[in-house]
Amino acid sequence: MASCPPNSDIRHDAIFPQTSNLTLHSNVSCSKCLFTPWFGRFASVILCLGFFVVHVPARDVPSNVREFYNSLKSNSTSGCSKKLATGFLSSDGGSNTFSYCGDHLSDSGIIYIKGSGSAFANMDIDCDGAPGDPADDGRCGSSQDTQSITSFQWIVKGYAKGINDLNARIHPYVVFGNTGKKKGWKTFNPQEYGIEPLSVMAVVCGKKLIYGVWGDMNGDDGDHPLVGEASISLATACYGNGVNGNSGHDEEDVLYIAFTSAGAVPGADGANWAAKNYADFEKSIEGLGDSLVARIGGNI
Repeated sequence: MASCPPNSDIRHDAIFPQTSNLTLHSNVSCSKCLFTPWFGRFASVILCLGFFVVHVPARDVPSNVREFYNSLKSNSTSGCSKKLATGFLSSDGGSNTFSYCGDHLSDSGIIYIKGSGSAFANMDIDCDGAPGDPADDGRCGSSQDTQSITSFQWIVKGYAKGINDLNARIHPYVVFGNTGKKKGWKTFNPQEYGIEPLSVMAVVCGKKLIYGVWGDMNGDDGDHPLVGEASISLATACYGNGVNGNSGHDEEDVLYIAFTSAGAVPGADGANWAAKNYADFEKSIEGLGDSLVARIGGNI
C-alpha cells in the first residue's frame, strides 16, 4: 500500500467543483497518492482509512485593496516614503531594507510593512501562546523558538472568556512591532502611532484576504530584528497545512496592514475568543474587518 505525503491537501475545486471554501485534509495512508486525475483522487479519498473536511474561510481581495497592493508593488521608489521605522529583515541573511510605513496614516489610518523595490514581507510561523489542545495537529512541534505566552496575554485573560491566552492554532494573529534591548537593535512600537493591542489586521496572502488580530511582537531573541510572521492558523489559511513551525512562506509578497483607533479593537464581546477552531474565530471578526478595509484607498 502506497503512503500519501504527510498532511496532503486535496483542493475541493478539483473534486467538488460546485462547492466553495472547502479543503480536504488527509494525513493517513491511502491506496493511492493524490497526484492523479480528479476521479482518481476522489477514489483515493474514499479508500483512505480516514479523512476530515474543514471549512476554511477565504475571501477574494477587494478591488480597493488589490489596487492598493498593486500600486505599492509597482511604486518601487514611493511605496514607502514615510518610514516610521526601518532597517528590519524579512529573513535571516536577507537585506535590512524592510520598513513600517506611515504613508497613509492620515488618509486611511493604516500602517503596513514594505521592503525595497517591489518586495513586501514573507510569512514565518509563530506558535506562541496556549499549549497543546484538540486543535493541535503536531505541526508546531518543529518550532525552535516557541514562547509560552504572547505579548498581550494579560489582555486576553482579562476578557474572562475562558481562555488565558491566544492559541496560535485557533486565533489568526500577526506578529507586528519589534522590541529589544540589544545595542543597536531596531525597534518599533505600533501603539505610538495609534495601533491598539488585539486590533483587527488584514493580511493579503496567496491572492486572499485574511483577517487576524495584532497578537504578538518580535523580540530580540534572534540574530536580527525581523518582520513578517503570523500564527500557524493564519498561515494555514493562506498557504495550506504544508506550513509548520519551522517552515513558512519564503516569498516576500505578503502585505500586513494594521489599523489605527480603538474602533479597530473588537474587545471582549466583539470576537469569539473562546472559539474552538480558526474558522469560527475568523468569522467573528469578519464584519469589523470588512469595515476597516473599506477605508483603504486604491491607487497611491
